[in-house]
Amino acid sequence: MNNGLQLLDMKVTLSGRIVTLVNAHVPPGQVLTVMGPSGSGKSTLLAALTGTLDPVFHLSGQILLNGRDITDLPPQQRRIGLLFQDDLLFPHLTVAGNLAFALPAVVTPMSARQSQIEAALADMGLAGFGPRNPATLSGGQRARVALARCLLSNPQALALDEPFSRLDTDLRARIRDLVFRHARTRNLPVILVTHDPEDARVAGGPVIAPHP
Repeated sequence: MNNGLQLLDMKVTLSGRIVTLVNAHVPPGQVLTVMGPSGSGKSTLLAALTGTLDPVFHLSGQILLNGRDITDLPPQQRRIGLLFQDDLLFPHLTVAGNLAFALPAVVTPMSARQSQIEAALADMGLAGFGPRNPATLSGGQRARVALARCLLSNPQALALDEPFSRLDTDLRARIRDLVFRHARTRNLPVILVTHDPEDARVAGGPVIAPHP
């Protein structure tokens, strides 16, 4: 069985026009960077990967994750964690509430869920932040909570949609290193969509265009 993420002749078309076409294998712990100008199909590629593709598009080919065909599965069954430009924390929930939202339902009892949340916060350098309102956090703290929430869902791969682009230069470097380190520690294949060559350089893996 091939571990990692495989995109086999994954093609997205719109009214017969090719929007994105990718053949790639992303081994566990590797980052595949997808670079291209706006409108080149980067976001469409991620939508196809995560199962959120608009029905106006047509998808062909196969998406395999650790040997499992996920091409036609709904998003919640794909086991792909997604980080966006915005952290998308729920404003009506505490930090702990945001993290609890991501925990699989099979994690019980409540004490076990609380332990995992506390461990995730400590792992991000945010021990004791559980009761905080997300609105009181800095940009870097919010980014770390978003990453912790993503990882608590126990993904088998990560899809990164320019998650560092709204951060200042110093914070961008620190959060980027944090995300890549956690992905490699967990042996997760990663697809990073970015327009920043420095992101690609730090990622260290191959770089492709979303359309040949």
